[in-house]
Amino acid sequence: MPAPKPISQRAIASGLRNPQLMQAALALHDNRLGEAEPILKRHLHAHPLDVAAIRMLAELAARIGRMKDSEGLLRRALEIAPEFGAARANLATVLYRQNRPGEAIIELNHLIVDDPDHIGYSNLKAAALGRIGEFDEALVLYREVLKQWPRQPKVWMSYGHMLKTVGQTAEGVTAYRTALELSPHLGEVWWSLANLKTVKFTAEDVTAMQAALETPDLSDEDRFHLDFALGKALEDAKQPEAAFAHYAAGNALRKRGLDYDAGDIERLVTAGCNLFTPEFFAERAGKGCPAPDVIFVVGMPRAGSTLVEQILSSHSQVEGTSELADIPNLAKRWNDYPRRLASLTSDNLRELGEEYLERTRIQRKTDRPFFIDKLPNNWLHTAFIHLILPNARIVDARRHPLSCCFSNFKQHFAKGQAFSYDLTDLGRYYRDYVRLMAHIDNVLPGRIHRVIYERMVEDTESQVRGLLSACGLDFEESCLRFHETERAVRTPSSEQVRQPIFKDGTEAWQSFEPWLEPLKTVLGPVLHHYPDTANQSL
Repeated sequence: MPAPKPISQRAIASGLRNPQLMQAALALHDNRLGEAEPILKRHLHAHPLDVAAIRMLAELAARIGRMKDSEGLLRRALEIAPEFGAARANLATVLYRQNRPGEAIIELNHLIVDDPDHIGYSNLKAAALGRIGEFDEALVLYREVLKQWPRQPKVWMSYGHMLKTVGQTAEGVTAYRTALELSPHLGEVWWSLANLKTVKFTAEDVTAMQAALETPDLSDEDRFHLDFALGKALEDAKQPEAAFAHYAAGNALRKRGLDYDAGDIERLVTAGCNLFTPEFFAERAGKGCPAPDVIFVVGMPRAGSTLVEQILSSHSQVEGTSELADIPNLAKRWNDYPRRLASLTSDNLRELGEEYLERTRIQRKTDRPFFIDKLPNNWLHTAFIHLILPNARIVDARRHPLSCCFSNFKQHFAKGQAFSYDLTDLGRYYRDYVRLMAHIDNVLPGRIHRVIYERMVEDTESQVRGLLSACGLDFEESCLRFHETERAVRTPSSEQVRQPIFKDGTEAWQSFEPWLEPLKTVLGPVLHHYPDTANQSL
């Protein structure tokens, strides 16, 4: 069938005046997705080449998280109308949200050629450059944007994020403060200051945040960011009851907008424990991609994984990258994961390992032989990692259950940690994490090296030596001076790992113990046996 004749921008604009599409557009604007979808599908059944309708359906798919569907629709729209800039901009955004920043940049470059003054394109390109570690280029682009549009608080905020990542903290704080001068109620900026962990809010800051909470028609997003920031400010001011009230309010509001079922993780872990037997691994021994390049750092968020990464990346043979989403994205290919792993052939396993290495190559900036993938949630995929990359190292960073879980509770994550906004969900997630890791310890003895955060704090040198040995690395003194290592760090702990190890973080939860009973109850034996990892699966 011949390709359709390209549609002009004028034709697209004319099509948008169709009464049905105007009705669908209004429903999309009001987020009435259930009304918009049937209108669009009926219209496209009658007019399958209407790219405006295709784009609107793609936007709807993206809003409900069907990113692959959205991408397919947008590519179809561009096939019909290659000059349809709005569809290309949507495609760039969808690619970025799927953690494919390199592909997003290609689309954005097309758009910027035609519209170099479009602030949205430049802002997204700068963020995408940051995703692939091109921080210097991203900073230059942010500065160019702000030179042209200096009164854009969200761009100042994004610029601050990038400055923080590369360790230019003072400049980052200045950028955040500039954003607040332009938009005092912008909650994410207040939270970004709090999230530096090194900024101490003044009484005037607290008053300003409290006033911002009273802003008429304040969005939920601004409100929960302000609550998390006020929680941090009041915790620093030694007011634990008031601080916990704000943490609880921020978490409750954030949880309301998420679709999370703790039972899903429990079922995945149970399926893994049933599938992954000694015989299962023995039958697949020697399969997968043999490359030893990767050191995976897994565990709970806020358990010391960034510290472990910083120590390892201070070694001359190891490159730090970031929290890479490639392992979960590979695992998502199958609806019946992890059971589907049983049917993968030797070639499948090798190809998956090779694909992972190819996907992550864009993150490599040096010729060091080893690199780190420190996505904590990869604990759920340790068996998958072992199957496709049997010579990769796996390090489990673990921290006291109450210390770790409460640290998650008072942390607002940009994405991906939906379990962290409820104390009971947190306890169940930690418990499932411990259960699966204990099972892997039993069926693959010695495969995972565990770093207990409190031991690292108390006896740093011996723990660092043990970590390096487990990763097949010779000891280097620079790993004890990890806080002197200059590198970009893209996690909430970015400023903390630029300082020597301190003990305060191990005890911060104790002031909040009166409000942690729901967490204690659900943790049960996991709490009582810590750090005895052999019995934590009880």
